Amino acid sequence: GEVSEVAALEAEFAAAMGAKYALAVASGGYAIATALRALGVGPGDRVLTNAFTLAPVPGAIASVGAAPVFVEVTDRLVIDLDDLAAKAGQADVLLISHMRGHICDMDRLMQICDGAGIRVVEDCAHTMGAAWNGVKSGRHGAMAAYSTQTYKHLNSGEGGLLISDDAELMARAVLLSGSYMLYERHGAAPGPEAFEGLKLDVPNISGRMDNLRAAILRPQLAELEARAQAWNARYRALEAGLAGVPGLTLIERPAEEDYVMSSFQFLLPGWPAAAVRDVVARCAARGVELKWFGGDAPAGFTSRYDHWRYVDPAPLPRTDRVLRAILDLRLPLTFTLEDCALIARIIGDEVAAVQRRVSPG
Repeated sequence: GEVSEVAALEAEFAAAMGAKYALAVASGGYAIATALRALGVGPGDRVLTNAFTLAPVPGAIASVGAAPVFVEVTDRLVIDLDDLAAKAGQADVLLISHMRGHICDMDRLMQICDGAGIRVVEDCAHTMGAAWNGVKSGRHGAMAAYSTQTYKHLNSGEGGLLISDDAELMARAVLLSGSYMLYERHGAAPGPEAFEGLKLDVPNISGRMDNLRAAILRPQLAELEARAQAWNARYRALEAGLAGVPGLTLIERPAEEDYVMSSFQFLLPGWPAAAVRDVVARCAARGVELKWFGGDAPAGFTSRYDHWRYVDPAPLPRTDRVLRAILDLRLPLTFTLEDCALIARIIGDEVAAVQRRVSPG
């Protein structure tokens, strides 16, 4: 019969990521929760995850009845691998969020997790097409989830994708997503034998992607590599424009990290909260919208681990210090390189002006 847009997208996305299997679903958060369910995570379980992330990540953990165990983050905005090693005995699953496109040393992360018997789910909402040490983001763990929400590398307004090389895990995911007994119609699912022992035992928690969104995504997927180059050119233009601004720290990017940056982050380390808020307000007055992760309350998409009251986190002093310093800017492809250079000048001017007032002389 006719191949649906969703089935075609699944096959094309699996090929693009180098995975055996792919599943298209309703959202990135649903993809994460489906991965956790496929791995058997349930009520009373604990899941390790980095503390610098967005609300759908701990939300996915909570949706399966489990509890997040937050791991500290570093000045590179990635998971603190020493803290991960120290907490490795607290859970059997790590949900690693490659927050804002920053990838940790995945070789060491997998060494820690493999040694401790921890299975890894990658949240690649911000790293579609990126890589660490030549291995695509999403290809290290047992499963990987991606988002196609409005601000992501592929945009269908809302949507998600899930990949794996494990036939049983993906068969569970397909059934969970609401395939009924039509699992053979999926474009990149395991063969029917993988479903035989599962199809009557795995609940249907409907969350499949629709054909309209898949049709929107397929042409974009073909342009992903070109888009990545365009995003990175804008990122580097901002980076060059902000290099050397006193009081402002750029994020270190290791040679092993092949990033795809649709946003930009920098730090104002050690700055008083009032001074950071002043920078945000002054930039906004000149048309540059910055988000700050150090606020007392969530704002827009921006929140932090201690805002989520359904979690009872242990103190994370290193993460608190980093979050108080982070400022964040979206980099849509509608920005030209000249726009990025202008934005960098505005940010640099306002950071310098506030710093002179805070530290006169």
